[in-house]
Amino acid sequence: ADTPPPRFDPPGPGFWTLDRSHYPGGTTPISEWLISESMPAGFKRVFAEIGVPAEGIGAEFVNGFMYNRLRPLIGPDKPPRKLPPTIVLKIATRLHPEFRARTKRVLANRDERTSVKVAERWATEMRPRIRQTNLEFQAIDVHSITDEALEQHIGALLEHLRVHFELHFWLHGHDLGPVAQYLYAAIGWGLDPVEAIDALSGASPTTAAPLATLVELRELVDTAGVTISSLDDVRDVSPDARRLLDDHLSEHGNVLATGYDLTAFTLNELPGVILDSIRTATTPTTIDHAAVADGLRSRLAVEQHAEFDALLVDARSVMDMRDDNGPLVAEWPLGLLRRALLAAGERLAARGALEQPEHALELTPDEARSIFDRGIPAASEITARSERRMLLAQFTPPDSLGEPEPEPPLDAMPEPLATAVATVQVAMEHMGMDGATKADPMTGAGIGTERYVGRARTAKSADDAIEKLEPGDVLVVRATSPAFNAVLAIAGAVVTANGGLLSHAAVLARELGIPAVVGAVGALEVRDGATIEVDPVRGAVKVVEPA
Repeated sequence: ADTPPPRFDPPGPGFWTLDRSHYPGGTTPISEWLISESMPAGFKRVFAEIGVPAEGIGAEFVNGFMYNRLRPLIGPDKPPRKLPPTIVLKIATRLHPEFRARTKRVLANRDERTSVKVAERWATEMRPRIRQTNLEFQAIDVHSITDEALEQHIGALLEHLRVHFELHFWLHGHDLGPVAQYLYAAIGWGLDPVEAIDALSGASPTTAAPLATLVELRELVDTAGVTISSLDDVRDVSPDARRLLDDHLSEHGNVLATGYDLTAFTLNELPGVILDSIRTATTPTTIDHAAVADGLRSRLAVEQHAEFDALLVDARSVMDMRDDNGPLVAEWPLGLLRRALLAAGERLAARGALEQPEHALELTPDEARSIFDRGIPAASEITARSERRMLLAQFTPPDSLGEPEPEPPLDAMPEPLATAVATVQVAMEHMGMDGATKADPMTGAGIGTERYVGRARTAKSADDAIEKLEPGDVLVVRATSPAFNAVLAIAGAVVTANGGLLSHAAVLARELGIPAVVGAVGALEVRDGATIEVDPVRGAVKVVEPA
């Protein structure tokens, strides 16, 4: 008999929106714990700092699917109520201590350029420290240490992730803030948002760095005139090739490269993709961001130039932190945790305590912390847990849960708060998180100027798509992570079902010079192997020849 669909009940009061941009379904217990604990805490902290008149963003999982909710500043855990008259709201938002404090923070943030200072701290303090910690975790040989040491290593990684996932979301508030403020102003001036974002091109050198290394490796291989069929073949080309490859894998090899959950593959697990990336690497065509900015500025009144320039400078100053944050703070230590859990899983499977090594990824945080010491549930129970998680991932979840919550009209708020809310709305819209539906599901936001026709590699799981991706194919996935920059070099074009101009997929495509359409929700219905046309100018995807 068919399995009945699971119940999708609201995880709490208020209105919850489905978000499959990072976790498409079938999320592991550890990732559910990290997100539901850390995302609300990180956004609560940063919203208070920058003056957003909301308590934060709630995140909960229902049957393995992620749902978000913007939590009201007052009474966030109470059922939605009808709003009082506008005149009462005007008085309340000007007299209530919380609203008064947020108004002061918005104004102070404008004057002090708080987020720009955070980006400077990221580059000089936080990034070097976190990178060094990752390298220290990475240096541990998880296959040779004792059970006790491996268990302690897993526990240390879990604690590191708990602390730094909150930091990750706090940083995202600061890296999105200046970009959204710039985009909000540009739209208000009547400028094209695509052109406005193009003026940010080249501001994320971390995103482009892996491709530059791959290009250098390809040049060394081509100059040597050898055929490479393994990574050792690359190392044997020359001492420089060995150094470049080993440094590349030291920085990126243990990063989750195909997604955000522990079930995603690291780059080290995809040697064929690394080889194809080296064979096909080319220096991308870059956008002349200064010329784009000059063109935008020329359409503005002279008295608007200074504000435009200041907003653009601040937006560009946080772009590198935006796409560097995730891989370094989250996906690298998650990849190291995956490595450690799989090593423990191999030992447990050999002893009959697990049916497969991969079932170690099904453990809860508490079970993982005592993976050898106090034991884990029976192997059959863990197997059933894995099968249920994958079964639930096949269902189609509702787009929303719970009662719609009335939104206060912007004109009821003081101007600084109204602008802050409008800026958040612009960010969510162009991140692809606003839940808006398009009339044509095969359209989205286009990145690039050249049409591309190629074979679609479509899969609900990015892991599956990338495993069969060949040079020149069009990668069609639900979404990408910043760590895709290590594997996208072989794609001819990229199409995502989720996302917008500010999404990671858009940043990657822009920095790597790859034609893309993001947020085309119908793209996942394209049959794998079909020939499709990706038209970034029109923001459209079209099937040219069925599979």
